[in-house]
Amino acid sequence: MTDHTTRLDHVVLWVRDPIAAAHFYEQAVGLEPVRLTDYSVGEAPFPSVRVNEETILDLMPLATAERMTMLPGAAESSGHPVNHVCLSLPAGDFDALRDRLEERSVPVSDLAHDSFGARGLARRSFYFRDPDGNIFEARHYD
Repeated sequence: MTDHTTRLDHVVLWVRDPIAAAHFYEQAVGLEPVRLTDYSVGEAPFPSVRVNEETILDLMPLATAERMTMLPGAAESSGHPVNHVCLSLPAGDFDALRDRLEERSVPVSDLAHDSFGARGLARRSFYFRDPDGNIFEARHYD
C-alpha cells in the first residue's frame, strides 16, 4: 500500500552566519548539523540541522536573498510572514532544551499549559528566539 501521508520535509530559515547558526542549533537546541563541513569548504550552498529522521531546518545565508528569483518578491520575504516554528519533544528532552537555553542565556518565555497543537493539548510549552530572531516554540504532550 502506498503511503499518502503528507509530512513536513524542511523549513528554510534566513540566517546571517550559517556556521554560527548551526552551532547554536547543535549546542543550545540539540539538533545534529547536516552538510556543515560541505558548506564550510564551499561544496554546499547552505548547511542544515536535523529535527528528526524526516525533517530538517535549512540555514540559508541571508546574503543569498537577492538571488531568490523563483517567486516574485522572494528576496523581500526574508523573515516574513512566518510567525514561529514549533518543535515537539518528549518531556525529558523538553526540560533539557530549556536548561541548555538558560545555560546559554537565551531568553525563554514563561511556561504555558494546555496550548492546542497538532496532537491536541500540549502539557507545557515555551518560546525562544535563535540568534537571527527566528521564533521557536518548544512543547511536549506526554
